[in-house]
Amino acid sequence: MDLIKLDKEKCIQCGLCTNVCSVGVLEMGSHGPEVVQQSCNSCGHCVAVCPKEALDHINAPFAQQIPLEKISVLDADTAAHFLRSRRSVRNFKQKAVPREKILQLLDIARFAPAGFNIQGVTYHVVDDPETLRSITAAFMTWSEEEAKKPTPWSGILSARANAYRKTGRDGLLWSAPCLIIAITSKSFLEQGKANTFFSLGYAQLYAPSIGLGSCWIGGIEACVNAGYEPVIRLLNLPENTSITGSLVVGYPQYEYKRLVDRTPLQLTWANS
Repeated sequence: MDLIKLDKEKCIQCGLCTNVCSVGVLEMGSHGPEVVQQSCNSCGHCVAVCPKEALDHINAPFAQQIPLEKISVLDADTAAHFLRSRRSVRNFKQKAVPREKILQLLDIARFAPAGFNIQGVTYHVVDDPETLRSITAAFMTWSEEEAKKPTPWSGILSARANAYRKTGRDGLLWSAPCLIIAITSKSFLEQGKANTFFSLGYAQLYAPSIGLGSCWIGGIEACVNAGYEPVIRLLNLPENTSITGSLVVGYPQYEYKRLVDRTPLQLTWANS
């Protein structure tokens, strides 16, 4: 099968498919769109935009695209309220999250934007309670040593390690029942990190819709990047991969009653 298959009887040569092709793969010929070069990123826009169902794509098959009768768009006030109500959750119910729910969450995350549609992000999930507790314990030992160095994070690391030693408070994973680690090939690290921000952002925004709360965990990545073997062994990551971000998820213990303000908007206008 060629990259693009065209039903010439259905095609009305409207040009929509060539207009939405961001990499110039398609140009309009005498009988309809034609493939003029092979650097397609498989975004599927050409198939999705065709009003006559005249196109098929080997990497974005028509059969796998879902018809849109009407796009559900939130009104501005509802969207603003929803986005502002998302909170980083650090208090979780001691209740396991079914793996089916984690799959549901990450199946939405994979639809996030990615540079040139390359994506390149996979996920490594830790949901064994004993392993999660061991990761926190090992991280706190690393934190105590790291806190002795003059870094911007020394005070935070020291405070969380002290709280852990005194009360058992988990200031890394927040006693969440599930840790999701985004990983990518070491050769794709820079682009993979950017794509991870989008994909985990999607996960965080979708999580409340299925009853979950989440929190970004930067300490995991810092500890692994520092080469701390006890944590690296516990994570048991696939070979030749690097961490690009991580979340803990679980059922929120508390419900927030108000929207919290942020630093006032700051911007400049060009040519003003």
